[in-house]
Amino acid sequence: MQVALVTGASRGVGRGVATSLHEAGFKVFATGRNIGAAHLHGAIVRIACDHLRDEQTASVFAQIAREAGRLDVLVNSAWGGYEKMAENGAFTWQLPFWEQPAHRWTSMMEAGVRAALITSSQAVKMMLPARKGLIVNISYWAAQKHIGNVIYGVAKAATDKMTADMAYELRPHGIAALSLYPGLVRTEAVMEAAKGGWLDVSNSESPEFVGRVIAALAHETTVLERTGRVLVAATVASEYRIKDIDGRQPIPLTLENA
Repeated sequence: MQVALVTGASRGVGRGVATSLHEAGFKVFATGRNIGAAHLHGAIVRIACDHLRDEQTASVFAQIAREAGRLDVLVNSAWGGYEKMAENGAFTWQLPFWEQPAHRWTSMMEAGVRAALITSSQAVKMMLPARKGLIVNISYWAAQKHIGNVIYGVAKAATDKMTADMAYELRPHGIAALSLYPGLVRTEAVMEAAKGGWLDVSNSESPEFVGRVIAALAHETTVLERTGRVLVAATVASEYRIKDIDGRQPIPLTLENA
């Protein structure tokens, strides 16, 4: 049984990934500030953690070491910025950078990019003895084109560059690192924005869909050949004929239509 850690699993993509990995037979540890209230299967090990606090992150890995003795997969889904897409009745997500609320930078760069770096550094130490493992950083097309706002693009570009450089250093040790682009995911925040008519969710994906793709990648014997790359979740799903929980096959986004 492979052992996986999914960060930011209290809701959204992280919750869906944790759910799907459990359903695929993984032993799953899930972290989040509000993980105790998350709708997750009882077999998933919940660990309350604020990944802005490095000592709490270290404690997570100490618990995994005690209870599982190994780690095969890390999914960095902890993220900030989506939770306040609309404020005081106004959709602030697409404001120009000089009008963006300062909290969005802190949420994305600290709770997102930095947290992924610190968590990955801890995970690698557990993967090195086995000389194998997989790190998946959840990213998006905003790394390559303007989508939403400047801060979002900076954070996603940083995530992709971090992934590529991690992969360069990890490849000799048999550990793969990937950036994975979901499509528009039906998270709680996205569905709230859709109610206001701000988002079109006709070609959206469930949070669980992303997890199904990661489960397939984790079982690839040749996953190291993909290391350092940006992968589109729906494209990988097409390769494996993975369907969403509603039976649909989401259409992969491209740079042009993302």
